[in-house]
Amino acid sequence: MSYLVVIAHPDDEVLGAGATMYKLAQEGHSVNVCILSGDVNARNFRPSMEELNEDVNSSMNILGVDRVITGDFPNIEFNMVPHLKLVQFIENAIIETGADVILTHHPADLNNDHLHTSLACQAASRLFQRRSDVKPLKELLFMEVPSSTEWGLNKTMNQFSPNTFIEVGEESVDKKIEALAQYRGVMRDYPHPRSNEAIKGLAAYRGGQAGMVYAEAFESVFRRGF
Repeated sequence: MSYLVVIAHPDDEVLGAGATMYKLAQEGHSVNVCILSGDVNARNFRPSMEELNEDVNSSMNILGVDRVITGDFPNIEFNMVPHLKLVQFIENAIIETGADVILTHHPADLNNDHLHTSLACQAASRLFQRRSDVKPLKELLFMEVPSSTEWGLNKTMNQFSPNTFIEVGEESVDKKIEALAQYRGVMRDYPHPRSNEAIKGLAAYRGGQAGMVYAEAFESVFRRGF
């Protein structure tokens, strides 16, 4: 199986699905990442581009990611980018990786780039219906990104409602935390949601919801017979 994680910014992929990515890679699946914005100009503690590339590579190596596809869309300005350009970039990533399953942001996330990434990814996921040379998508999953998804305060939008739980175990959670540590300036002290304690606590909570030993939770919004 080929999995494609489509995200707005570097580190979103680990925050939302790092433990699952590690588990899938260990099981022999192909795990790939599509990052729409390759810069982090809006961060308070932003690294240089060279440092950021090093961080991405180190993090992805820990998780066993096969390929990273990076765009140059402007950070925190996706609302200024034509929707079609985002869609076409994601479609190319789907083709290049032969994606069976796509994981992306929830559209109710507080971060505006996450919203536009999700909308573009939803549109791109229909590519197989228009092109017979693209294999059918098996599943589209929304993930939760700590410090963003839980701040989806707009009650006119459907909030993140997990219906799919992937048991990852403690080793995968520890690898997720190790991968996050590669990103300079991202992690915070507890009780911030991007702290080691909160990350592990969320995995324990999601696991407890489904009778599992640590889990990551997702919202499956499209599923085709496996």
